[in-house]
This record gives sequence, structure tokens and C-alpha cells, in this order.
Amino acid sequence: MERIKPRTLSGFMELLPGPQAQMDAVMDVLRRTYELYGFTNIDTPAIESAQVLLAKGGGETEKQIYRFSKGDSDLALRFDLTVPLAKYVAMNYGQLAFPFRRYQIGKVYRGERAQRGRFREFYQADIDVIGDGTLDIANDAEMPAVICQALHRLGIERFCIRLNDRKILNGLFALYGVEDPMAVMGAVDKLEKIGREKVAAILTELGMTAEKAQALLDVLASGDPMGTLEGLAGRNETLDAGVAELRAVTGLLPGLGVPDDKWRVDLTIARGLDYYTGMVYETQLLDYPEVGSVCSGGRYDDLAGYYTDKKLPGVGLSIGVTRLFYILQEQGLLNEQLPTAPCDALVIPLGDEMDYAVQCATALRDAGVRTQVYTEKKKAKAKFAYADKLAVPYAVVVGGDEQASRTVGLKDLRAGGQVTVSPEEAAAIIQENLNKPVRPVKEKQP
Repeated sequence: MERIKPRTLSGFMELLPGPQAQMDAVMDVLRRTYELYGFTNIDTPAIESAQVLLAKGGGETEKQIYRFSKGDSDLALRFDLTVPLAKYVAMNYGQLAFPFRRYQIGKVYRGERAQRGRFREFYQADIDVIGDGTLDIANDAEMPAVICQALHRLGIERFCIRLNDRKILNGLFALYGVEDPMAVMGAVDKLEKIGREKVAAILTELGMTAEKAQALLDVLASGDPMGTLEGLAGRNETLDAGVAELRAVTGLLPGLGVPDDKWRVDLTIARGLDYYTGMVYETQLLDYPEVGSVCSGGRYDDLAGYYTDKKLPGVGLSIGVTRLFYILQEQGLLNEQLPTAPCDALVIPLGDEMDYAVQCATALRDAGVRTQVYTEKKKAKAKFAYADKLAVPYAVVVGGDEQASRTVGLKDLRAGGQVTVSPEEAAAIIQENLNKPVRPVKEKQP
């Protein structure tokens, strides 16, 4: 039989059990944070009708999507979690309570070129608030608060949330005579990556005069964005509306517990997706600016319009979990004290005590202790080596004496030492010493 060399496709992440436990811990922090703010979990199919996913697609989206046929069906893998959400809300409108607050953590797929920190299959952790007819701007202000709380709980402290409003950009484009707003939006979105001169060249290619292109870039790159925008007040209705939204959002941030040093207004933030209509957010790790945004999102007022005639405005954000985890892992920032063992206790029968061993394991599990029984007939040294390799913190040793006295030998495999106690006492000791929360990221960052 010909052997096939096992391999994982480029752009797809596959983790060993230890790192996978760390990834799970990161996602668990995000789940608990989202639930803290009253978001409820949903799930949507990974495969959708291509017509549904591409309702507001085209362009780069259609180039990157994984699309295939099965019989007469034109299918595609979801490329984000927001478009499926719009379909979900439109389908289930009568059964949902509005504002509808949902979170979803799931894999998405994009057929773009795989590179460092960018994957073709990756987890996103999203929250969105969907309104029925209207959606108050206070929901937009809550997004930076959730980002701040989530990163803090992960143990990440050096970050900055950059805020802007697409209405401001659209108003500025109208003021400076932009003929193709979406094309210019895309150019502005590249400003940090390619620099002012190249963006100015793109703007002139798109029909702007060199003078107007420079004037627009002067506004966008202003060191005092709000002051600069004040000087333009009354010149464009859309611009004024965007400034008002931005002021409303930033005015609520202190009350939401977002420190001043964790956010700033940045008029160059555009977000490439064309369904954003108002506030937009990008979050940068200050020690690793080269990796780009690890959490982004914004307001969209018309996305569900492709599936229903009801007006269902929304605002949301997405954390690229796989990308964030990759950065933390690559930079050595994951906390080594984060538990990665599949169980808290390994029951080790030293001889023929299997019947009593499984009884002890059941007692430990009934008390809430994650427990595994070592079932293979090997020497004691091999059994303890197995526990060490899995980084199991406690061994519950069962021999003839323990079976006779209905006790166990509880051995701390981290600090050493062994005590003889009942299975119930062993459970209490294990729980007392393990119920200490550990943040996924180290306390001190470079």
C-alpha cells in the first residue's frame, strides 16, 4: 500500500493539544466577556448559498470566497460572520427580541494568499447589536468598551482602539470633489501601509487634482482631528452628522470605563468592506504595529436589506482569534502557567485495583474534578511519565493498602509531596488549589 505523506494545507492552523488548550482558554475569555455585556450565543452554517453570501459581495470578496457546486446547488464557505447574521435576523425576525444582541465564535474561510499571521481558515469572535428600524448611537459606544474589557481579561494591556465615522469620510469626499468614494475609501485605508505619497498618487489617478488630494490628506492626517473638523462645520450635512456621531460615542467612553489612553480618533480609518455606514473601529497592539488590526468593526445600516424589506441597522466588532493567538504564540506572550492538561487528576492503579480506581474516579468527577484513569498495564514509572508529559497536576495513587482502607494517595506532581486521604478529601484539595484564574497572556509584556 502506497503511503501518503500527511500534511496540512498552507493557511490552515493545526495545533498540538497543549497550544489547543491555550487557544480554547483565549476563546473562553472572549465568551465570558461577551456574556458579561448581555450578548447571547448563536451559530450559523459554515456553508451557505453563494447567492446569499454574495448579495453584497463582488470585487475582492468574490475573488477570495471558496465557492463550489454540489448537484444543482451553488454553494460557498462563509467568509465572515456578519453577512450570515444578516440572513439569520431576516429569517427569524418574528422570533427575536430587539435590539438583538448576539455573539458568535466560529471559523470563516478566505482564499487569499497565506502569509505570516494571515490564514485561509481562521476563527472570528464577533458581537453585533441589531435594531428594529433604529439603533441608538449608545450601542456604537459600547463596542470599544467590550474590546477594552476583552483584551484586559486576556492580559493584553498595550493597545489602542482607533475610531472614525464613515459619514465623516463621505462628507470630506463630497467637499473635495471625489468622484468615486469607494475607490478613494480603499486608498485612504492603505495610508498607513503604503504612505502618503503613494496614496496621493492613487487619488490623482482617481480624478482628484493634486491640490485637492493634498488638502484632503492634510485633514485626514491632522494631529488634532476634532479641532480640524470643527473648522469644517456647516459645510456638508453628512460630515456634520458624522462628527455628531463621533462626539456622542467618545463622550460616553469614560462612563463605560474606557481609559483615555486606550483610544483615539483617527480619520484615516476607513475599513475596506463597503457595508459600513457610520462608526468604524480598528485595534492595534502597540508593541506589534506591523501585524495590523486584531479587532475591528463598525456600524452598518443596510446589510439586511438584501434579505428583507425591514430596516435592521446594526453595529458590531470582530476579533480575529486565530491571528491574535498566532501573534501571542510567536512572541512568547502566552502564560506558561495556563493549564493545558486534559484533566486535573490522573488515577493510577499500581496493581489490580481497577475496580476501586474507577470508583475513585467517579467520586472525583461527581465533585467536579476533571479525572482520567490510567488503564494500561504498565510499570508505575511509565504511568507517572505519562502524567508528566500531559502536565497533569495531581496523581491519585491506588494500591492494595489504599483499596483496603478506602483511601487514595494524592500526589502533587508540581510541588511534590503525597498525602493519604479519602477520595472526597482529595477532590476538595484539588479544587482548592486549582480554582485560581490565570490570564492567557503573561503579566508583563515587552
